[in-house]
Amino acid sequence: MSEVLGRPLFPGENVHHINGVRNDNRPENLELWVTSQPRGQRPEDLVNWAREVLERYDI
Repeated sequence: MSEVLGRPLFPGENVHHINGVRNDNRPENLELWVTSQPRGQRPEDLVNWAREVLERYDI
């Protein structure tokens, strides 16, 4: 995943293997997950959640 991203993983980031096979590191089998609140979100889902929170509190 670091090669796909072009950088090391940040703390709180982990790699999800879509097919569940941990040694199948083909880029199309990998998803970057961020472990923060809410837990186990894909980055795109986390950004959408953050936007909802910002909008809810008019920040």
